[in-house]
Amino acid sequence: MNTINKNLLRTWKVMALGLLLSVSSCQDLTELNINPNGIDPEAVHPNLLIATVISNTATNELNLGFGDIAGVMQHTQKDAWFTSHNNYEWSNQSWSGYYNVLEDARLMEERATELELSFFVAVAKVIKAYNFGRIVDLWGDAPFNDALQGDLGGDQYLLPAFDTQQDVYLGIIDLLEEANTIFMDLPNMDAIPQDILFQGNQQKWRRFANSIRLRYYMRVSEKLPEVSASGIQALLANTTRYPLIMNQAEDAALSFPGTSAGTSWPSNTEFDGSNGSNYRRIKMCGTLVERLQQLGDSRLEVWASRILVPIVIDPTLPAGYDEVIDGTRYIASDVAEGKDINTDPEYVGIPPAVSNLPSEYNLNPTPGQQSYNPHVSYLNEIYTHPNGGMLKARMLSASEVLFDLAEAAQKGLISSADAEGYYNEAIRQSLVTWGKGEDYDAYIMGEAAYDGSLAQIIDQKWIASWTSAAEAWFDYRRTGLPALTAGQAAIRSVLPLRFYYMQEELSINGDNAQVALDRLETTPYSQSDAENSPWSKFWLLQGTGKPW
Repeated sequence: MNTINKNLLRTWKVMALGLLLSVSSCQDLTELNINPNGIDPEAVHPNLLIATVISNTATNELNLGFGDIAGVMQHTQKDAWFTSHNNYEWSNQSWSGYYNVLEDARLMEERATELELSFFVAVAKVIKAYNFGRIVDLWGDAPFNDALQGDLGGDQYLLPAFDTQQDVYLGIIDLLEEANTIFMDLPNMDAIPQDILFQGNQQKWRRFANSIRLRYYMRVSEKLPEVSASGIQALLANTTRYPLIMNQAEDAALSFPGTSAGTSWPSNTEFDGSNGSNYRRIKMCGTLVERLQQLGDSRLEVWASRILVPIVIDPTLPAGYDEVIDGTRYIASDVAEGKDINTDPEYVGIPPAVSNLPSEYNLNPTPGQQSYNPHVSYLNEIYTHPNGGMLKARMLSASEVLFDLAEAAQKGLISSADAEGYYNEAIRQSLVTWGKGEDYDAYIMGEAAYDGSLAQIIDQKWIASWTSAAEAWFDYRRTGLPALTAGQAAIRSVLPLRFYYMQEELSINGDNAQVALDRLETTPYSQSDAENSPWSKFWLLQGTGKPW
């Protein structure tokens, strides 16, 4: 998969220093002692690491949600360099970026423990929970208990066993409980500027930790319903002990300084060396555009640009007529015959995996890699800017929390009487996030009015996950909702479920990796990939009949 903006927010000096400390789990830490430009891990202060682990965690999340998973979940499509985004032509994705963050978080926790800096210990546990969560969300079974200990030597740590997906999810929940308890017992502190997410605010970190915990209770709700129900009920029964993110002002979202290519929104054109093609090749997907139009959803105008040249098919025109007059393209019926043409005068998205040449869609007069198509909606121009109030790497939002609570209520995991209230507030928080809070009353009384169905909750959560599409994918896998279908050029007829284990892991840690492969369940769509297929099912989906 393509990676985006891997060096998010490096303008902070502390972050630059922290990056020097990234080491792999199998590296001898004593090697750093002979580096005259390095920093001794045994002497480093945790405040030199905290910005790095936060920013890299946020970057990884944006890489998913604004990258190829936005293509899977049909928020966007690309009409150049599109095969992984539109068609799921993935190679072996590496989890090294996640484990690098985890190694830095481990070092931060270790040093903070030695220095009795409990705040940094708790932050490290949250960061570890978040990144381990993403690893098992994306791949399935993975090293957890024996991970991050390569400096101890021995095959147990250099070639760690793969813990089961179930055990890692439960371990994540334990880490978050530990973090919340530490934060809760801390005295009030001065602001910590190196904490680029919450500036040392323990209450915001507690909200983040407990909201991640809610995320994973919902993740396992189909497989471990009793664990899920009791866990969510415990969170809601004591909101003093377990505060949650309930307002968009509390979102775990990182802004961009916008001072260089590495510190700016990834599709920006100001620091873009591709002459703007990184922005131009990302188009709105027709699936999302059409759903927003059906709902009369004003977020569409925040996320998308109107088409530059609308198309009008006029049956009264002579055969072969095709002219642009006053900014509108008029074509005769025979020009349109046999072609998929969208004549919406305002917004047009590219259908998912529409063809092997998506740049040709909607009679583009200049198809090709430059991505100039006046008849399809680009993203809104805000996404050409290096930074801005809406341009954030969103790790977890109030809207997600409230939709999770609405789903829990709808399923009877908590009081069902609260489902509509949570659903309505989730929508309101998303509208406020995108500057459309004034439209809430009209919106909630229209097509979006609560009808009591899980399908509607997940549909609205899918919409609200714009630029953060990873959670929408994970929801789709366990619910089959929204009921998306793969496009005609996709390499399978259904949406994928997981990432490939990378070849390096299969080669170097083959025995342990094979145990994990053996626990995967092949499906009719696994095909030549066998067990290690994006269409094979891991524990979370086995026996559920979901999503297909």
